[in-house]
Amino acid sequence: MHPIIVYLAVGTLISTVAATQWPLFWWLTLILVPLLFMAVVDASQTKQTIRRNFPLLGRGRYYVEAIRPFIRQYLMESDIDGAPINRMFRSVVYQRAKGERDSVPFGTKVDVYRDGYEWISHSMAAKDLHHLDTNFRVLVGGSDCRQPYSASIFNISAMSFGALSSNAIEALNKGAQQAGCYHNTGEGSISPYHEKHDGDLVWQIGTSYFGCRDDNGNFNPLMFQQKATQARVKMIEIKLSQGAKPGHGGILPADKNTDEIAAIRHVSAHTQVDSPPAHTAFSTPKELLEFVQQLRDLSDGKPVGFKLCVGRRSEFASICKAMLITGIKPDFITVDGGEGGTGAAPLEYSNSIGMPLRDGLAFVCDMLTGFGLKQEIKVIASGKIISAFHLVKNLALGADICNSARGNMMALGCVQSLICNTNECPTGVATQDQRLSKGLVVKDKAQRVYKFHHETVKATADIIASAGLSHTQQLNRGYIFRRVDQADIRRYDEIYPYLEANCLTDEAHIPKRYIQTMAEASPDTFVPDYDLSWVDGHLDQMS
Repeated sequence: MHPIIVYLAVGTLISTVAATQWPLFWWLTLILVPLLFMAVVDASQTKQTIRRNFPLLGRGRYYVEAIRPFIRQYLMESDIDGAPINRMFRSVVYQRAKGERDSVPFGTKVDVYRDGYEWISHSMAAKDLHHLDTNFRVLVGGSDCRQPYSASIFNISAMSFGALSSNAIEALNKGAQQAGCYHNTGEGSISPYHEKHDGDLVWQIGTSYFGCRDDNGNFNPLMFQQKATQARVKMIEIKLSQGAKPGHGGILPADKNTDEIAAIRHVSAHTQVDSPPAHTAFSTPKELLEFVQQLRDLSDGKPVGFKLCVGRRSEFASICKAMLITGIKPDFITVDGGEGGTGAAPLEYSNSIGMPLRDGLAFVCDMLTGFGLKQEIKVIASGKIISAFHLVKNLALGADICNSARGNMMALGCVQSLICNTNECPTGVATQDQRLSKGLVVKDKAQRVYKFHHETVKATADIIASAGLSHTQQLNRGYIFRRVDQADIRRYDEIYPYLEANCLTDEAHIPKRYIQTMAEASPDTFVPDYDLSWVDGHLDQMS
């Protein structure tokens, strides 16, 4: 029916009522006149065809679309549905953070016969959990480190003040202080909210050098030294790339660049600040390691490492070659997976760029082993790590430590409303709107962060005790199994076979699958430097 006919019918109805029932007429007028006005606006506008063709009624499509994510999450999702974190894992975070019962009744809801299902092998010689020291810690610091740091196996991953609210940062830091774990600052520098409760910090240095930059955006050594030598700063992390948007420079919009954030990051307030996709302090693998040594010296010998999402395999091989040539080694390497999270990233980057965590982690650990570097360099895994079994899987692959961002956000109360990029987070976590962030009570949420950490580490200890182990450092790839297909089950050491120690330093023993990577790798450039003559000399190994 044409909208004009509808309007005439409504007008006739109002006239009829007006002639007979004056009180009812005023009520109908109060309701129908605004609706008629909205219908006229819809029919007159030119941007949305549905509203133009179906005035007023067409608005329903946009209202339903707006509430669709909430209807799915609260009314339609099963426990194993939901993305990026399913309800089963969200629930276990909430339960552990609140100190509630986290057991499940009546068996697993997971299809154990689906391709990709994974589990750990238990032992008939299981350990008694009550006889174990479950405060698992790992010492980070190589031979050149003068202030090694004893880190928890489970820590708070990089999230900046600006991306998160001041109350959220405070609660995370207070929770870290209570839990005895570290709190990564993210690339937004050290804010007063990171300092207020004296939790251990890992200061992340990104491509914009926030907190240690000059007026032109270049690295400022003196400014870095003043912050890095603070007692609360335990380690320094150079961010080369992150899993959610590797190779993509960030943007701090002018409307989010408040006076407070500008002062913390040492930029001009109320201006858009574009972070370059790559660093300006170095441009080659050798220069990266020289920068590592510079930061180690400026911080008075604290552990210094770098974070990356694996892209070109030859680039990491180039860094390893540079380590052998320069003799400079980072104290740790953080491997972020392509499934990592962020407040805002282009769809293509979130979905299709960057190596997933398991593959990247296994590759980095194998390369370090093949170059004879693994013993001195600790590896940290980051990317969608929520439960104790997530920790166990990554530790078995070769990580020494794990970080979690979204797990700790949920411990703060995040309900995965998926509007982090709008500044309208309803739980006050990912917003700078003080009207929303004041609802997040620091004392209460810090306790939840602490409980989430404590219960997850305890569950990790329970798992490895069931496997007959006493410490996470005893885990290896042989403990984890995956159903590859309906006819084939494999251990991780079959899917990700170990390299022999030092095999990549001996050209005669380089495994076939690494020959091209090694041929492209040069300590003098990140750009693949394909050496055909080198490959010709290894044809026998490749055949």
